This record gives sequence, C-alpha cells and structure tokens, in this order.
Amino acid sequence: MSTKPKIIDLFSGCGGLSYGFHEAGYEVLLGVDNWKDAIDTFKYNHKESQGVIADLFFVKPEEIFKITGIKEVDVIVGGPPCQGFSIAGRRKIEDERNGLYKSFVDFVTFYKPKAFLMENVPNIVSMGGGIVNKNIIKDFETIGYKIEYKILTASYFGVPQKRRRAFFIGLKSGKKFEFPIPGKEALITSEEAISDLPEHSLTDGSPYLKKSNNNYQEFIRNGAKGIFNHQITFHKDETIRIISLVPDGGNYKNLPEDLQSTRNVHIAWTRLNSKMPSFTIDTGHRHHFHYKFDRIPTVRESARIQSFPDSFVFLGTKTSQYKQVGNAVPPGLAKVLAEKMFNYL
Repeated sequence: MSTKPKIIDLFSGCGGLSYGFHEAGYEVLLGVDNWKDAIDTFKYNHKESQGVIADLFFVKPEEIFKITGIKEVDVIVGGPPCQGFSIAGRRKIEDERNGLYKSFVDFVTFYKPKAFLMENVPNIVSMGGGIVNKNIIKDFETIGYKIEYKILTASYFGVPQKRRRAFFIGLKSGKKFEFPIPGKEALITSEEAISDLPEHSLTDGSPYLKKSNNNYQEFIRNGAKGIFNHQITFHKDETIRIISLVPDGGNYKNLPEDLQSTRNVHIAWTRLNSKMPSFTIDTGHRHHFHYKFDRIPTVRESARIQSFPDSFVFLGTKTSQYKQVGNAVPPGLAKVLAEKMFNYL
C-alpha cells in the first residue's frame, strides 16, 4: 500500500499543478475538469490516476465520491476559475460565477484533507479593497484551516516565465505555512528554454535535432521519447513581414508609425526576449512571437516555457493544446510548493 500523500486536483485542466505534486512524490488520485480535451491529456500523462469530466458548479463532492470511490485524501489542489474575481469582472464575492470557488470549499469540507492549495489570479488578493481575500480566509478558517497566501512569480522558482499567481495554502494542523523563498540564482531565459527546438514543424515523436546545451534543456528532456506538439503556425506574408521588423525583445513600438496601430492591443507584435524569462504564456492568441523566428511559439515551446517536461504530451487540436498549456499552473513551481508542503504533512 502506498505511503505517498494522496491528492486530488479540482479544475485540473491538463494537470500541470498535479504533475508538479507527482514529481514531488505525491500520489495523484484524481483530476476533475469540465473540459474533455483537458481530461484526455490529464489521463494520458497521469496513467495511474482517474480523470472525471464534471462541471463542479453542479456536481457535488458526494457525487464525485460515488463515481470514484475515493474516500481519503491528504491534499486537495486546484485553481477554481473565479471570473467574478477577475479584474474585468464585477468584483462581487456574491457573483454567482464564484460558485466554483465555493465548490472548492465544499470539497475541502467533505474530505477534510491535511492541507489544500488553491491557485488564482493575483488580483484576487486586492479585489474590492481586500474583501474577497478576507472572505476566502474566513470561509476556510470556519472549517478549521490555518490559511496563508502569497503572490509568487514563477521565474524565481526555476520556471523560464514571469508568471504571477496567488496561492492560498491551508493546513488542518493549525500550523503556519511558510512559503518557499524566491531563488537568487540566475533566472532561466527564453533562449535557454527553447533554443534547441527547430524553426520548422516536426512530426510527433521525432528525435532531437540538436544536443541540449544547458541544464534546463537537459532537465526538460529527461525521459522524453522524442519531440511532440511542435507544429508551427503559418502566418500571412504581411504578418511575417511586420514581425521581421521587430527586434528580439521588442514590440509594436519598434515598428514604423504606420504599422504600430495595425493591431489594437498593447501587447501586439511582442517578441520574446531571448535574454530574459518569458512574459506570461497565454492560451494561444497571435500577438506574441518567437525571439528569433517570425512565428508564434509552438505548443511545445510554450510548454517548455511553462516548465512542462518534453515527456508530457498534449492531446486535441492545436488550438486546444495552446489553451491547455496557457491555463496550466507551471509544474516546476507546483513541485517547489509541493516539496515545501510535504514537511507539514
């Protein structure tokens, strides 16, 4: 019988958060999400785990228990999509869209795990003058958990990306969780993350065309049976012409004035900076470009920047794969938090 701490991942997406916990020595029992593509990918990469397609706005913990037979859980993790908390939302804790957050609370109440980790957008901490944050803490303290929260930047924890996210961690023991200290060593750059991947598409399973040339590439390749999800996007000639005018790390401000307004978003025509960690990987729109090649990053390049190992394969259409990658918690950051949490269990 396994002595590893057992976790379930709610709103799991493709399973980036739980993959980090798996790498830290936890047993992943279950991933739940309402999107079939994400659960297909989750199950493909978590072969010992159950994957359930369910809308947790409607499906209660008791029903998940009946479906899965899972009785005991040490840790619950997840990132409930709180549209009502988002900066574009109405910022009301009562917003019915926040019912998904309430569902997370219901699962913690039902299973009474030793600990939980809830991830969300950084704005959740300051929404409504802090009222949202206070309500979250109150809800979990009411059911017996000591809560700590912090906004973390992934690039300070070995991830080649400046992704900022809020993490709430609760302990049943009443102990105060001490978050890991951000690393002071050199940050991993975009170039270090993806420079060994070619300009053109590769058939899934293709061998590596170059040797790894740094520690991150060596680490990210470990256990992979070739390269997957590296199919490029073909752009219009005019798009290629415009992006070719933007230097490494540049954006629309580097273009001639008559071209600066060709896309009406402030992130338009942005290239990765080869000498810095990437900006936040999103769900696949076409405004961010490779630091060197005149195209957007491939799914595999985006996954590398999110710290997914090359052995983690994404299923579904290319559009779906981009969305899965962009929605995920970086496994590298998740692993750091999981290792720290292990000491409290």
